[in-house]
Amino acid sequence: MSSNTQIPMRMDVKIYPLHDGANVLAKASVTLNGCFAIRGIRVVDGKDGVFASMPSYKTREGYKNICFPCTKEFHQQFNEAVVTAYRQEMAQAHQQRSEIPQQQGEVPQQGVAPQEEPALEPEEPPMPQMMM
Repeated sequence: MSSNTQIPMRMDVKIYPLHDGANVLAKASVTLNGCFAIRGIRVVDGKDGVFASMPSYKTREGYKNICFPCTKEFHQQFNEAVVTAYRQEMAQAHQQRSEIPQQQGEVPQQGVAPQEEPALEPEEPPMPQMMM
């Protein structure tokens, strides 16, 4: 196969949101054509917007990617797939949070995060009765 031949690429992306308020918004895993899995991808909020950061290791000169897209076109396609999956995950999570008050008959207020219900204490099981 020549290096100019393009193989159709199917990317299955899984997003694992982080809620610590840092620049790393989520972790991601990508499986390429069901044959090659990449773990440890970070979804980062950078100065130029959200992007996918490949797994890397630290050297004296800085960080080096462990694996990476080899062409500009695939780099763009890969980044777009991860960022799109992240945005879909966040939209779905937001929709689920806004549906909870509606299911309870409440109207969600604009700009106010839904409050979680306090956990109910479990009831104590009835004491077994002894037969004599």
